[in-house]
Formats: sequence, C-alpha cells, structure tokens
Amino acid sequence: MNTTLKNTKKWYEHIPHAVVIVFIIIVFVTLLTYLIPAGEFKRMLVDGRNRVIPNSYTTIPSTPIGFLDMFKAIPLGFKAAAEVMFVVFSGGIMFGIMERTKAIENAVGTFVKKLGQEKKYLAVVIMTFIYGALGVFVGYEHNIAMVPIAAVVALALGGDLILAAGISVGAITIGFGLSPINPYTVGVGHKIAELPLFSGALLRSILCFSALGFLAFYNVRYLKKIAKNPEKSLGKGLNIDGISLSKPINEYTISTNNWLVISVFMLGLGAILYGVFNLKWYLNEISAVFLMIAIASGIIGKMNTNMFSDTLLKSVSYVAPGAFMVGFATTIKVLLEMGHISDTISFHLSELLKDMPLYISAVGMAISQSFINFFIPSGSGQALATLPVMIPSGEVIGLTRQTTILAFQIGDGVSNLINPTLGGLIAMLSMCRVPIDRWFRFIFPVALTIFIFSAITLIIAVLTGYH
Repeated sequence: MNTTLKNTKKWYEHIPHAVVIVFIIIVFVTLLTYLIPAGEFKRMLVDGRNRVIPNSYTTIPSTPIGFLDMFKAIPLGFKAAAEVMFVVFSGGIMFGIMERTKAIENAVGTFVKKLGQEKKYLAVVIMTFIYGALGVFVGYEHNIAMVPIAAVVALALGGDLILAAGISVGAITIGFGLSPINPYTVGVGHKIAELPLFSGALLRSILCFSALGFLAFYNVRYLKKIAKNPEKSLGKGLNIDGISLSKPINEYTISTNNWLVISVFMLGLGAILYGVFNLKWYLNEISAVFLMIAIASGIIGKMNTNMFSDTLLKSVSYVAPGAFMVGFATTIKVLLEMGHISDTISFHLSELLKDMPLYISAVGMAISQSFINFFIPSGSGQALATLPVMIPSGEVIGLTRQTTILAFQIGDGVSNLINPTLGGLIAMLSMCRVPIDRWFRFIFPVALTIFIFSAITLIIAVLTGYH
C-alpha cells in the first residue's frame, strides 16, 4: 500500500515540459483550421488603429494549414518574435555583467543584512507589492530588467527561483493585467466605449490590490513551506549559478564601484521610463539601453575584454532557453493568422453570451476573453478585435459598458498568469530561469482563486449597475 501511495503522482506532476505544451497547442491550432470556418470582421482605421466594425463578421474561404506549413510557421514565429527574444538576451547580458561586478550581490546582501532574516516574510510582502506597483504604473515588458533582482533577493531570503518568479513575474502580471489605469486594455476599451478615460477606477483598484494581497500571502506561505521542508521546493534542480549569495550575510558591504554600477543601472531605467512615456520607445530601444548599461558596468568594474566576452556568452546561455520559448510560442499566433480563425472564435463566443442570464453573461464574458487571450495575447489587439462586438452585445442583454470592459480586463489580465502564448510572460520567466511547466504548478491555484474573486466582483458590478 505504501509503495502504491509513493508511486502515485499528484496532478501537477503530470504537466509535460514547456516545449511539449507549446507543440501540443501548435498541433491543436493547426487542426482547428480544418474544423473552424475562416472568417473576419471588417475593420476601419481610427486614430492609427484598426478597429472592428460591429456586425461586420463574414465567412471567407477556408485556409487550412498543411503539415509542411505547420512546421514552416515555427521559423516565422521566431521572426515575428525577434524583438522580444532580443530583449531577453540583452537583459540577460546586462544582468550577467552587473552580477560579475558583484554590485547586485553586494547590494542585496547588504539589504538582507540590514533587514534581518527574522523579517524575511515582511520583505516578501513588500517586494510583491513593489513589483505589483511596477506592473500597475510602468507596464509589462518594460520591467524585465527588474526580474533578476528578485531572483537574488529570493535566494538570499532562503527561498528559491520559483519564489522569485512569484514575487516578480506574478506581481507584475497581476499589477499590469488588473491595473485600473492599464492603457492597453482599460484605456483602449474606454475609448471604444466612449467612456471617460480610466473612469470607474475605484472598483478596479480594490480588485487589483486584493489580488496582489492574495499573491503576497501565497508567496509567504510557499516560503514557509520550503523552509520547513526543502524537498517541497518546486525550484529544486534549477540553475542558480551566479545569482546566489557567495558568502555569509554579515560579510556584505557595498563599495564605491558597486554604487557606480547601481547608479548607471538606475539612470538607464530612468531613461527607459522617459523614452517609453514620452518618446514612444518600445523593445528595441529598451534592448539598446540594456546593452549600454552592460558596457558601462563592465568599464566601471574594470573588466578586460576577455572577461567581458566570456561573461556575455555565459549570460546568453542562461537566458537562451527562455528566448527560444518566446519564439516557439509565437508560432501559435502565426498559425492563427494563417488559418484566419481568430475572428471566427471571437464572433461565436460573443454570440453564445446573448442567450445567458445577466450575471452568468458577465462572468461568461470574462471566461470567453480568457479563452480568446490564448489566441490573441495582445491586450490592445484583443480590445480592438472583441470590444466593438462585446460592448453592443452587453448592452443588448443589459450590461453597462463599464461592466463589459471590466469583464474584458479580468479575462485578459488573470489568464495572462498561465498564458503560454504571451511572449512577455515567457521572457520574464526566462530571466528567473523558471520553466513554464514548473510555473504552472506554482501559479495555477493563484490564477484560479483570483478569477473566482474577480467573478464575485463582476456580480457586484452587475448588482450595482457599475458605471
């Protein structure tokens, strides 16, 4: 009997490797192009963006994807994801060079020494909310440089790389996805719905803060569990070379050189934030700044050319699996475009909601958006593709426009935690060296709990006629 129990695997231990998961989705989407009719909405250009015209869906001749084209879509996916892949490489290079100068290790070691190990759980809570605030106010991929710092801190506090991902990737994803001022979902949605920009922020703020609070509790609970029994660590066996502390906490101090490297890093982040919000910078510009920070850090750290080059290539090797997964997952987006089935899925899901009771329709709208999110991972892309259909449908059944946008945001934002087609998620996980299959095992209970809480929030929105 004991042998039987010992050999019985838990449900999450049956989750296959990330490469297998994505390939299964690739095959599934390919098969869908034979089963789902091709179709498209008519679109018009409004303020430089293609917006769907309501009630304009029409079927078009099917374009099923053949065996050769399925594999051809893989290199096309890598081509489409080149910018995201390189920001992973450049972020990894920057962090690797900075870590070689010992600036990050000494800064984190000194921070933990001053804080004291007895306050490590408080540190986890504070850091979860800090990273959540970065998601709310800064954005998503823009925070990639901050993710490796969480890895060093989590290990210094006695945690593992999974905890690091929970603190950083989980909090950034929740903060960004449920942000009351998210320009890509709420902002675009309010513009389409002709509502005051970021109106109704109080309810969304409560939801966002509560979700981050639950994640902080979950992170602390996980740290306590692995501190009590290290065998329960989901990060067991992951590579921590170069990011774990190399000496006792009480020996850490920060040198003048360390302060200079950290100052260059902070100046670089400041330049990125200014560029993103004022100069319309995106991934290529962020990658360029990362590389400049790396070179400046190497010079300050007095690294010779051989040491710099060796560190660069070693850093690339650490993040290469994650960069590969970004390109591999983008294949799914390429296949959907080749098969012309994204609009068909959006149209039929919105049609299903018309015949449901009001409360179920609101929650069903969030569920349908979660499903669509796996096929259209871009928040603004989803908004432009589905909200022109969802908003009139919601009004027909009695939902306010604000409630429809809240349902859309919940569906997009919460499902981002477990979306293998979201390049930013895969990129940030790679910076923590966490495979997506292990991430699923850690974050799935969080995503489910937050969605249930979000569904309750939607019901409250329906009851109160949320405006």
